[in-house]
Amino acid sequence: MTVKLRLGAVLASGALVLLTACGTDDNSGLPGAVDFSVEGLRCGPGGTLLASGSSAQANAMEVWVNTYQANCEDSQINYKPTGSGAGVQEFLQGTTAFAGSDSLLTESEIDESRGVCRDGGRAMHLPMVAGPIAVAYNLPGVDDLVLDATTLARIFDSDIRRWNDPAIAELNPDADLPAIPITPFHRSDGSGTTDNFTSYLHASAPDAWPYEPDKAWRGKGGQSADGSSGLVGMVQQNEGAISYFELSYAHQNEIDTVAIDTGASEPVRATVENSSNAIAQADIVGEEGDLALELDYATREEGVYPIVLVTYEIACDRGNDPATLGLTRAFLAYTAGEDGQRALREIDYAPISDDIIQRVRDRIDAMD
Repeated sequence: MTVKLRLGAVLASGALVLLTACGTDDNSGLPGAVDFSVEGLRCGPGGTLLASGSSAQANAMEVWVNTYQANCEDSQINYKPTGSGAGVQEFLQGTTAFAGSDSLLTESEIDESRGVCRDGGRAMHLPMVAGPIAVAYNLPGVDDLVLDATTLARIFDSDIRRWNDPAIAELNPDADLPAIPITPFHRSDGSGTTDNFTSYLHASAPDAWPYEPDKAWRGKGGQSADGSSGLVGMVQQNEGAISYFELSYAHQNEIDTVAIDTGASEPVRATVENSSNAIAQADIVGEEGDLALELDYATREEGVYPIVLVTYEIACDRGNDPATLGLTRAFLAYTAGEDGQRALREIDYAPISDDIIQRVRDRIDAMD
């Protein structure tokens, strides 16, 4: 069935069932021209599906939920973007069919999942959506800025304090860098975005960034704001500011972003294509069919953007609740399918690479 709907029409009709909530990686605001048309979408059994977790994937979930429901009228999918930690806890408590998480489950959380997944099942990671984390800045007169990992680490650790610092000037010989203070902004709340950004700094510049990656900020100095939207506001309002947030925020708010000197022949920009290239290089490190990924944050490959966030759907490999198994499997099959992955490019997310997403599809088909 083909249903031609756009975001405004769906909102007006009340068909939107993505439940908004406060989360660690709030991401909101879709372009008005998002089209929910899909031809031949395979619907599962009707009913209601509850899920929660990562709010970094909220825009993707909004498109996926509305597309699925527009084509499968007997189904209602409620996804609450409460943040990765809260979503995982709700899944482990058995109150949701699956969870979205920007970080891998711990061993203890996987062990705990055996009490929720029946018949000897356990939680598995299904990488479903990726997104470039842009480094955004407010520097009038400088609309093309290159930085490397060491310089970024020193900036965010308050070691480099002015924009005309020799380390920045060396990377930008043609730029007219002003002698104004740098104001780095980081997340005040625990965040998967912070976890991934600091993973990049620690892997690529361990001497300049000795702190272990964490959802909580570990660097010295700087200022903070709540959520990605809070960081956007701080960058917009403060000349000399620099911060990090999902690429969609930078594009929606027309904020300049940094090109990263990774050691490749050309600096790499934060784009969907360059982020997809990073996912293609990832190694699958999960065991027993689990699809947890390990990213190469220190890559020097051409056209590979190194600061990428992957969101996993966390579900039981077997022993799912029989009452929701069919709908869970059908909805996740759509999100991992060609139509679901194609929709990501239109809203600044990066689809999962072909070889990995095919394994995701196989794991979804095998869910019982």
